Amino acid sequence: MKTSSITRALAPAALAAAALVAPAPAALADESIFVPKGLGCLDFNITLSSTGGNLHTKEFYDADGNVVRSITAGKGVLLTYTNSGTDPDNPVNGESITFRTDGSVTEIVKNPDGTLTYTATGHNGLILFPSDVPAGPTSTQYVGRIVFNVDPATGVFTLVSTSGKATDICAALAD
Repeated sequence: MKTSSITRALAPAALAAAALVAPAPAALADESIFVPKGLGCLDFNITLSSTGGNLHTKEFYDADGNVVRSITAGKGVLLTYTNSGTDPDNPVNGESITFRTDGSVTEIVKNPDGTLTYTATGHNGLILFPSDVPAGPTSTQYVGRIVFNVDPATGVFTLVSTSGKATDICAALAD
C-alpha cells in the first residue's frame, strides 16, 4: 500500500487529486492518503484509503489539440476513511467508515480562464481545506451530484452545488 501526503482529495475519480489536471489511471492501485488534522477534519488526522477500482478516462480536444474536457467512469473503489488520531508523526488506526463507490462519473471541463469545473455524480468524496470556498476543514462523502471549480494556480476549490445524500465524515469518525 502506498502512502502519501496530499493537498486535496476527490474520490474515486481522482483519489490523489494533487495532480488535478491529470486524468485518473485506468486501474487504481491500493492507495492511502494521510490528511493532517485541521485540513480534512478539525480535531483529528484522517487517512483515506482506496482499494480496487478500474476507471477509464476519455479526453476531448479542441482544434489545436488541447484537452478541453475529460470524463472518467468505471468500476469504483472501496473507499475507507479512518480517524488517525491527533499526532501527525504517529498516526493511529481508530474508527473507520467504508463506502463502495460503484456508479461514479466525473466530468472535468477546462474553462477559458484556466480553472477547471468538476461535475461528479454517483458516489464521491470531497475534502475541503480552510483555504477553500466555503472554508473547510470538511470531509464529505456524497451520493448524488457535486459541482466545484478548481484553480490549478492556487489550489483553491470553490464548491458550486451539491444534491443528494451527504455524509459528514468528521462527525461519523469523531471519538
